[in-house]
Amino acid sequence: MIADQVGRVARLPLTARLLGKAMAFGYRLAGKHRYDDFRFERVHGAPFLVTPSVFNPKLPRTGEFFAAQIDSRLVHRDAVVLDMGTGSGVCAVFAARYAQRVVAVDINPAAVRCAVINALLNDLEHKIDVRHGDLFAPLHGERFDLVLFNPPFVREAPRDHRDQAWRSTDVAERFAAGLAAHLKPGGAALVLLSTFGDGGVFLREFHRQGFEIAVHAERRFVNERLTLFRLVPPAGSAA
Repeated sequence: MIADQVGRVARLPLTARLLGKAMAFGYRLAGKHRYDDFRFERVHGAPFLVTPSVFNPKLPRTGEFFAAQIDSRLVHRDAVVLDMGTGSGVCAVFAARYAQRVVAVDINPAAVRCAVINALLNDLEHKIDVRHGDLFAPLHGERFDLVLFNPPFVREAPRDHRDQAWRSTDVAERFAAGLAAHLKPGGAALVLLSTFGDGGVFLREFHRQGFEIAVHAERRFVNERLTLFRLVPPAGSAA
């Protein structure tokens, strides 16, 4: 079981990785590599301002893909949702369309400010509470019906705030260890992993903590495969 799940986030063949490098060069020629500029994006029709050092939900594709999975079947109207590592706030905005309330957390102060702006742009500021902090630190024992996380899945030390969206050395372990305590009974989490990173580390940590893991959604691009995993904690952990 775990071997099959890890296989979904294993690196793609050499030809696909080379194609990915060629596509990245194409992005540079088109000016799309400028992640540290102010950019205005539309994600499934919704407006988003992306400010310097904040992860762009559209250019790397992960945020846009994640947002597309959030609907009324996933988020009921009484749900309290946590968007961990919110970045531009894209998943928080889409969840807030359906949820009673969304708490959005990010370690990057610029991302916190950016997510507040985007909540306002989408007229959802009354439903979205944006907080600055490292993983579960600003939540003070709060529990949620649904946790969303597009994590830094490259296993390296981040160089700066922007890099924290991509790289970490211990987020997999700390998130997996703290997740069950922040889920309500019957709650679940959705975590997005990519073949570009070291997603197997996350899956092994989730298994070690006893979570049931299933594939919720998947999309394969020419040079990358994205998999959204649904995690259910072991029985009794949310008591």
